[in-house]
Amino acid sequence: MSVGLAIREAAEALDGKSDTARLDAELLMAHLLGVSRSDLLMRHMLDEVSEGYARLIVRRMRGEPVAYIIGTQDFFGHTLRVTPDVLIPRGDSEALVVAALAARPAARRVLDCGTGSGALLLAVLADLPGAEGVGIDSSPGALAVAQGNADALGSAGRVTMTLADWHQPGWAAELGQFDLILANPPYVEETAELDASVRDYEPASALFSGPEGLDDYRVLVPQLPGLLVPGGAALVEIGHQQAEPVSAIAQAAGLSVTLHRDLAGRPRVLEMVHCETISLGKAGAQA
Repeated sequence: MSVGLAIREAAEALDGKSDTARLDAELLMAHLLGVSRSDLLMRHMLDEVSEGYARLIVRRMRGEPVAYIIGTQDFFGHTLRVTPDVLIPRGDSEALVVAALAARPAARRVLDCGTGSGALLLAVLADLPGAEGVGIDSSPGALAVAQGNADALGSAGRVTMTLADWHQPGWAAELGQFDLILANPPYVEETAELDASVRDYEPASALFSGPEGLDDYRVLVPQLPGLLVPGGAALVEIGHQQAEPVSAIAQAAGLSVTLHRDLAGRPRVLEMVHCETISLGKAGAQA
């Protein structure tokens, strides 16, 4: 059987089980052959199918994400290693990278809270060649993946991956302050209905955050002011219905908020900075 025919039959088998059946079939074939998808489509469609393709398709039919099957995911122009220890980076999160680079293009120290695969931190550092970064995560497995990605992208000398949990007292005591903070905390409601490929395969600790999906914001956001240098900014990803409650949490912590939307026009990122204060009179008048 030719590669082209096998892909067509695989896409038919995946129809109804995946919203991207044809793309999944092509990516899995390219992975099996050790070529890029574009190279597959241009040069290998008439080749004979290698053994093992059917097994990959069965894994996908059972719901396993393509990124975990092939072990990589592209994000902001970089190919990252991913495992079930980390969330699969989504294209929607690229809005945070764009907003962060626009907010503080001269940042020298960058903190990534809940770094996972390192996607956000490494994408930002790639555009800030003079900056250093710290990625924290409460999962040793995730930190190992992030460190491997830093090594592969040539950023290891500028990145420190640190085991830390913002729910624990003193977690940030030795981190210092930062020009730029990135965060994509868990924000899914405990009762949310998720696709099986997410619910059954991606790490629950990086997804769920209480009945409203706000528990981690309530803990992390009030700690951000102490981690920011004067003039620094924190860019925090949110669910598309969470702009108002997370903004309220930030404002109660003395932060002003600017909303950024993703390419689909949905609320995606909140930019948080220290509220400006104005002193009136020599001693600072109070109203």
